[in-house]
Amino acid sequence: MTSLLPLSRRRLLQVGTAAAGGVAFAGAPAFAQSASRELRIGNQKGILSLLKARGTLEQRLAPLGVKVSWTEFTAGPVQLEALNVGSIDFGDVGEAPPIFAQAAGAPLAYVAATVPRPASEAVLVPKDSPIRSVADLKGKRVGYNKGSNVHYFLVKLLEKNGLAYGDVQSVFLPPADARAAFEKGSIDAWVIWDPFLAAAEKTLGGRILADATGVVGNRAYYFSSLPYAEKNRDITKVLIEEISRIDSWGAANRDAFSAELAAIWGLPKPVVDTTFARVQFGTGPITRAILAEQQQIADTFHALKLIPKPIKVQEAAASGLA
Repeated sequence: MTSLLPLSRRRLLQVGTAAAGGVAFAGAPAFAQSASRELRIGNQKGILSLLKARGTLEQRLAPLGVKVSWTEFTAGPVQLEALNVGSIDFGDVGEAPPIFAQAAGAPLAYVAATVPRPASEAVLVPKDSPIRSVADLKGKRVGYNKGSNVHYFLVKLLEKNGLAYGDVQSVFLPPADARAAFEKGSIDAWVIWDPFLAAAEKTLGGRILADATGVVGNRAYYFSSLPYAEKNRDITKVLIEEISRIDSWGAANRDAFSAELAAIWGLPKPVVDTTFARVQFGTGPITRAILAEQQQIADTFHALKLIPKPIKVQEAAASGLA
């Protein structure tokens, strides 16, 4: 794979102007704080949805002269393409998309990471499917979002069960299209993450064949661009503090957390309950050990010729690495 999923600059700008909201980053010099700065956040359905709805980030950044705007994406690869063309400054993403982004030359900076969340991604099959083990996936049509966190999960799951990546028929589909294909029987299995996973379990009767427990960590990452992160350290600091605050509150108030997000996402509460029953909460700084995990993903993708050249993940770390 030589580039991220195609998404034109024009389309990205259209998407950006159609969305309301905000993004912020850290570290502009003190003399610039009285001037107007901008934080453009690209988010998926997750904790950032709650941060946007509550408006606390905007309140904290207002004294710094920061204007926040928001754009929602359905998956990480297009988020990082938006970063690459300069349409967003910050976002949340799974393990694999940053690897493809860095390989494509995006000015990526990892700024924070969650604890591992392996139960939040899985291979789903229809409830009456004859597929009963991962080995049964050989030769089957498996749908998933190319370049996303589940891409790496599938590679390692197959490997763990004695199969090669090429032993399955990969069908590259974004979540909405994959759900439709799964419902129609156009694919035999679907590799997907929450809350799409929980929604398919609850509303389509999907059966989990295997989740990522014991296979991959499935951390989520918060990212920026290297220039933005270096110039706006104060904004990034506030962002991560606000994310961590919501994270801590959610861990102590799962039912209320679920209810609030169900309303924001427009999903039935039982779906969101299922999502957050298996989430591990916790957000912290990027460390060398975490980047070593990402390097393993990068090396795996290069070996499979999914990225065109080897990369050094540590080059995507903002300064101050622990």
